[in-house]
Amino acid sequence: ISTNALMEKLYLKYEQKPWTETLKLVHFCMDKPLGRPVSNPPDGPLLSCMEKIQRTLNAKSLFSVMNRLQSLSRQKGLNSHVSPSGTTCYITSDMFYIEVQLEKDGKVMDVKLAHLGEAPVICDDLVRHLRMKNYDAFGKILEDLSNLYLIPGNSEMKAKGYLALQSLEKDLYSMSLQDRTEDVSRVTEVLHGKVGHLVPRTGGTPMNIEFYISPYQVLEAELNPDSQVCGAKIVVTVEGTDTLHRLPISPLIADFQTGEDGNPAFLLLTDELSMDLSACFLLKSHQPIPMSSFSIEEIQRLTGRIQIADLKLAPLYELIVQSTLKEKHNEDLSTHNSCFSVSLPDCPKHCYFINNGSEKSDLAGALVSKIPFTHPKCVPGIIEVLRHQMAYNTLISSCVSEKHINEDDSELLYFEVTPQKNTSFSVSFPHPVKDNLACVIINVITSREIQCNLHLHPEDPTLNSSDDFISRAVKRCMSVPVVMRAIFRNAAKVGA
Repeated sequence: ISTNALMEKLYLKYEQKPWTETLKLVHFCMDKPLGRPVSNPPDGPLLSCMEKIQRTLNAKSLFSVMNRLQSLSRQKGLNSHVSPSGTTCYITSDMFYIEVQLEKDGKVMDVKLAHLGEAPVICDDLVRHLRMKNYDAFGKILEDLSNLYLIPGNSEMKAKGYLALQSLEKDLYSMSLQDRTEDVSRVTEVLHGKVGHLVPRTGGTPMNIEFYISPYQVLEAELNPDSQVCGAKIVVTVEGTDTLHRLPISPLIADFQTGEDGNPAFLLLTDELSMDLSACFLLKSHQPIPMSSFSIEEIQRLTGRIQIADLKLAPLYELIVQSTLKEKHNEDLSTHNSCFSVSLPDCPKHCYFINNGSEKSDLAGALVSKIPFTHPKCVPGIIEVLRHQMAYNTLISSCVSEKHINEDDSELLYFEVTPQKNTSFSVSFPHPVKDNLACVIINVITSREIQCNLHLHPEDPTLNSSDDFISRAVKRCMSVPVVMRAIFRNAAKVGA
C-alpha cells in the first residue's frame, strides 16, 4: 500500500473522532514500553560496563543526565524516550510513567509521576534525589514502582492490584487518625499508636510505618534534633502470588465507629467492595527482623494462616547477635564467639556470655522481612507482635558489642544471658560479696510491660534492689548492662 493511500485511510478512520481522543492515543503509543529486557542479552556485559561508567561519572550536562536516566531505565527493565525539545525524559511502563523535566544546563526542574488512569503529580522525593545526584535512591523507587504491578494477569488485573493497595492505605490512614490528638508526639504514636507513626505514600515513596523506637534513640533525637533518628520501620505494599486472595478494592472503614475491642468497624467484603486477585498485601522491612517461632505463629494466626515465605529456622539468639553485629557494621559476623565486652562509665567492664539455648525447640527463630496479609484489620495486631519482638531483641542486643573477650580477667564482671520460655530470659552473675550466683529473670510480657524477679541464695545478703526497682529500670533504659550496673551500685551502698 502506498504512503498516500495509507494516510488517506488513517484520515478517514479518525475523521469522526474528536481531536482530544487522537491526542490521547498518540500519547499512549509514545509511552508504551518495549517490555523488559531478556534475562541474558548478548550485549549484557557491554551494557553492564556502560552502566558502571555512568554510575562513576558525575552527570552535570543535559546530555550526560539524559544518558544516566536512560541507562538507569534500561537497568530497571523500563523504557525511556526523550522529547523533541531534548529537555524532557519519559520513563515508562504499561502501568505508569515518570516525566523528568530538565533545563538546558541539565538541572532538574520537575519530576512528575502518573499511574494508569491518574493525572500526573509532582513528586518532591524524586526531584530531591535527582537534584542531589542520588541515582541509587531514584533507581530504588523505579524498582519499587515496577514491583507494585508484578501481579499475574493483564493490565486490568494489575490496575486492580494497585486499586487494592490504595484502599488499604486509606483504611490504615483512617485508623491512624482515630486516636490522634493535636498534641500527640511522634514517639507516642510510634510506641502506642494502633498503626504506629504512619507516613502516607508520596510519589514514589511507599507508605511506611514506624512502630518501635528504643529509649536511647529517643534520647539521641532529643539531644540532636537534626540527627533524623528513626526507629524500626516497615513499608506497606502489594505483591503478586501464585494463589488467589480476596482483597478489598474499596475502603472498608466507612466512619469512625469502633467495635467492642476498640478497633474500627469494617464493612463486609462483598463482591462490590472486593475481588479475588493473585496478590496479597505486604509489610516489608528493609532490615530482616529476628523473630521467634512463637511470634511467627502468632502473626500467621492473625493473618488467617497465610504462610510467611522463605523462613530458615535457626537459634533465635544467634540471629539476634548476627543482626546486631551487622547493624554495627562489624565485618566479623561469626556467632561462634558469644562473649562480648561492654564498657560503661564509672563501672568495671562487663563481660556477657550469650547462651544460644539451641537445644530448646521453642527458642528457634527466623529472619523475617515480608509479612503477607489480606485485610487491614490484621495490621494493628501484627504491629503489636513486632513491637513485642523488637523490645525483646533490644534487651538481648544490649549485651552484644564488637569487642570479644577471649581471656579471663579478674577485673571483669561476668554475666550469662540464657533464654527461658517464650519471651523471658535470665541474667546470672556472681554475688558481689558472696561466692554464690545471683539471677535476674526478665519477662518481656509486652513491649510496654516488663516484669523482673531477682533470685538470691537464701543465706546471701540483699542487693538492695527490689523487683519493682529492676522492672522500672529495665523499662526506662531497655539495656541489660545499665540495669546490672544499677544493681551493683545499690549492692555497694549496703556494703558501705
